[in-house]
Amino acid sequence: MIRPGSTLGILGGGQLGRMIAMAAAELGLRTHIYAPEDNSPAFDVAADYTIASYEDEAALVRFAKAVDVVTYEFENVPSETAAILSAHALLAPNAQALAVSQDRFLEKSFIAGLGIPVAPFAVFSNEDELIEAVERIGRPAVLKTRRFGYDGKGQTMIRPDTDPVAAWDALGRTPSILEGFVPFEREVSVIAARTASGGFAAYDLCANEHRHHILDMTRVPAGVSAQTETQAVAIARAIADALDYVGVLAVELFLVVGPEGERLVVNEIAPRVHNSGHWTLGGAVTSQFEQHVRAVCGWPLGSTARLGRVEMQNLIGHDVEAWERILAEPGAHLHLYGKTEARSGRKMGHVTRIFPESP
Repeated sequence: MIRPGSTLGILGGGQLGRMIAMAAAELGLRTHIYAPEDNSPAFDVAADYTIASYEDEAALVRFAKAVDVVTYEFENVPSETAAILSAHALLAPNAQALAVSQDRFLEKSFIAGLGIPVAPFAVFSNEDELIEAVERIGRPAVLKTRRFGYDGKGQTMIRPDTDPVAAWDALGRTPSILEGFVPFEREVSVIAARTASGGFAAYDLCANEHRHHILDMTRVPAGVSAQTETQAVAIARAIADALDYVGVLAVELFLVVGPEGERLVVNEIAPRVHNSGHWTLGGAVTSQFEQHVRAVCGWPLGSTARLGRVEMQNLIGHDVEAWERILAEPGAHLHLYGKTEARSGRKMGHVTRIFPESP
């Protein structure tokens, strides 16, 4: 167990690292941020920080020896970086969770191996295998890079009139995977936490709406049946247990509604605090950021109880210019990430609104 007064090391200095650091400070922990960018937003709220590349072994070793436990705010941590850190400090979540979530083929294979529904998928390495995959999976389908895809990047639709080879060319012919298109009614996600001793807690399922492939709005409750909600939490727990996971985990799912009712298909997992869990900051007894700190430090998990009906809206790009109006809005909780330049598609902050539950 990591005691108050210890130092939590955070790999990555973006808004997620910033909010983890703020939660850690409230619990009496110091934080040390490691990031290559010299203007990282998390630096503003940390006790210490290191500016160095993720391939700088000497800097990584110094960082690991200066902290009591290391966590991260993004899943694309190089495997060599994780190995170096693990040799000198406790790393949570573990390297296996990183490896599985970094590669869409490994991720889909892992989840399917647990008996959890995923979209049909096929991996390919040349044009002939791509054509064969399209014939087997059918159209429409989604062509995705195996690594480094987020917010709609690294993927494209394969429609009836799409040339799949040209679509792959547009992605740079990088190692990719073809997934069958899931005719979903809405996208939902589970934010859950697990401790090293197997303690588990999940927040209520939330429904997510995207704008230009970037999360725009999260609403809780998700408006699904109690059975579907129970199933979603069970899926999250099965994945967390199989990974021997420590920390907060997000599981993104498609809700499919058909003649037989609702069913869930896992889209992907994120081994970290997640944008769709921002509603918990002000909308739940324990935020996902505090919960993550509790989990990686070996502390009891907090209550995930919701404080009402909640809506979280991302402030993307110039949306942030409405900050003054939002501050004047009764009941609105504004969170700005300390980024100096508003650019199209850049997450600048979010606002959470809490409403009384319907009778």
